Amino acid sequence: MKKSGFLEGTIIATLAIVITKIMGMLYVIPFYSLVGEKGSALYAYAYNIYIIFLDISSAGLPIAISKIIKEYNTLKMYDAKMRAYKIGKKIVTILSVIIFCLLFIFAKQIATLILGDLRGGNTIADVTFVIRAVSFAILVVPYLSVSKGFLQGHNIINISSISQVIEQIIRIAVILGGSYIALRILHLSLRNAIGIAVFGACAGGLAAIFYILKNMHKNKKELGFDEVYKKDSVTDKELAKKIITYAIPFIVIAIAASINNFMDMVMILRTLEYMGLDSATIEFATTSITTWSAKIGMIVNSVALGMTTSLIPIIVEAFTLKNWQEVNNKVNKALQLILIICIPMCIGLSLLSKSVWSIFYSVSTTGPVIFSIHIFVSLFFNLFTITSSTLQSMNKFSAVYKSTIGGFITNVCLNIPLMFLFKFLGFAPYLGAIFATMIGYIVAFTIALKILQKDHHLEYKDTLKILGKLIVPTITMVLTVTVLKMIIPIQLYSKISCILYIGILSVVGALVYLGISYKMGILEHVFGKSYIKKIVKKLTFGKISI
Repeated sequence: MKKSGFLEGTIIATLAIVITKIMGMLYVIPFYSLVGEKGSALYAYAYNIYIIFLDISSAGLPIAISKIIKEYNTLKMYDAKMRAYKIGKKIVTILSVIIFCLLFIFAKQIATLILGDLRGGNTIADVTFVIRAVSFAILVVPYLSVSKGFLQGHNIINISSISQVIEQIIRIAVILGGSYIALRILHLSLRNAIGIAVFGACAGGLAAIFYILKNMHKNKKELGFDEVYKKDSVTDKELAKKIITYAIPFIVIAIAASINNFMDMVMILRTLEYMGLDSATIEFATTSITTWSAKIGMIVNSVALGMTTSLIPIIVEAFTLKNWQEVNNKVNKALQLILIICIPMCIGLSLLSKSVWSIFYSVSTTGPVIFSIHIFVSLFFNLFTITSSTLQSMNKFSAVYKSTIGGFITNVCLNIPLMFLFKFLGFAPYLGAIFATMIGYIVAFTIALKILQKDHHLEYKDTLKILGKLIVPTITMVLTVTVLKMIIPIQLYSKISCILYIGILSVVGALVYLGISYKMGILEHVFGKSYIKKIVKKLTFGKISI
C-alpha cells in the first residue's frame, strides 16, 4: 500500500472526491427529469434527514480514528493503535443500531416536523416512507468510515479514495436504475420510486466496505494485523474515552452543518408559507437552496474535504512533536490552496449559473438566481472546514465548539430577519437565508483563526498577501468571461449547447486566471516550482516543460 505526502495526498483525496461529486452532480440530470420537482423535493427531505443522523453516528469517527492511529504511530505505540481500531468498530456498531432504530421508529414525527401544515405537495406519509427507506444505510456507512480512518491514519489515501468512487457508482446505479424500473417498467408510485432511490446509499456502502476489507486483508501484514505487539500501558477504557473525545468535536461540526441545512429548510418553508407564497414555489425554493444548489456546490467543497484527509494526520504529527513552524506553514498552505482554487471556481460557476442550472435541472428563472449566490457558501464552508480541522487536530475542542456554535447561532438568528429584509427591499425573500448561511460560516472561521493566532501565534500575513495578489487574475478572468458571454450565443433548452458553452468559457477563463497567476509568481509560491513542473509535464505528456 502506497503512502502519500501532504500535496500528493491532497490531490489524490481531492480527485476522488471531485470524481464522486461530479457523478453526484451528473446523475441528478436524468433523475430530476425522471421524478420531476415533486419527486426531487421528496428525495431532498429524506436525504437531508439521513445526513443529519449519519453525522451523529459516523461523522467524527473516521477522522478521530485517523488522528489516533497517526498519534500512536508517531509515538511507536503499535498495540494501542490496533486496539483503538477494534474499539472504534465496536462503538460505531452500537451507535449505528441505536440511530437506525430511532430514525425508523420516529420517521412520522420527523416528517411532521419538516412539512408542518404545508398542503398541496408531498404528504407526511410520503416523507415518512422515504425516511424509513434511507435509514438502512445508517447500519452500513458508519462501519465503512472507521476503516477509512484507519487507512488515512497510515497516510494510505488511495484505497479509501477509490472506495468512495465505488460507493458512489453503486449508489447512483441504484438511484437511476431503481427509480426508472419502478416508474417506467413496474409503474409503481412516485413514493416507492424515491424509496428505492434513497436505499442506494445502503447498497453503495456495502460495495465500498467489501472493497476496503478485501484490500486490508491483502495487506494485513503491512498494516500490522499479523504482528503481536507488546502491550502498551494505555487501557481499553482510556482508548474508548479518547476515541469519543476526539470524535465529538467532529460530530458537532458535521451536525451543526447538517442542522444548519435542516433549520434553513424548515425556516424557509415556514417563512415563505407565512408570506403567502404558493406551495410549488415554496418547495422549489426551499429544496433548491438546501439540496440542489448545494449538490452542484459540492464540486467546490470537495477541495477542502480532500485537503483535510491528508492535512489532519500531518498537523497531528507536527503538534505531537511541538513543531509549531510546520503547523503554521501547513495551515497557511491549506488556506492559500482554498483561495487559489475556490475563488475562481465560485465566481465562474456564478457567472455561468443559467447554463449550469439548465444542464443539471431545467430552464428556470428562479433556480439560476439562487445558485449564482448560493455557490459562494461553498467558499466560506471550505475556509471553515480547514480552520476547524486544524483546531481539532491540535485538541482545541472548546475552540471548536465556540467557532461552530457561534456560526450556527449567527445563521439561525439572521435567517428570518434577512428574509423579511430582502422582501422589504424588493428581492426574493428566500435569498436572505443564503446570506445568513454565508455570514454564519464567516463568523465561524474568523473565530477559529483568531483563537489559533492568540494561542499558538499563527500568522496569516503570507495568506493575506496571496489573497491581495489574486485580485488581478480574478478580475481579468471575470472581464474575459463576461465579454465572451456577450459574443458567444447560448441555447438554454439544448443541454449540448450549454455544455459546449460552459466548456469554452471555463477553459478560456481558467487559462487566463492560471496564466496571470503563474506570471505573478502566485502558483510557484504556493505549490513550489518543482511541483508545477511535474504537473505540467504530466498534463502535456512530457512535451512542455517550464
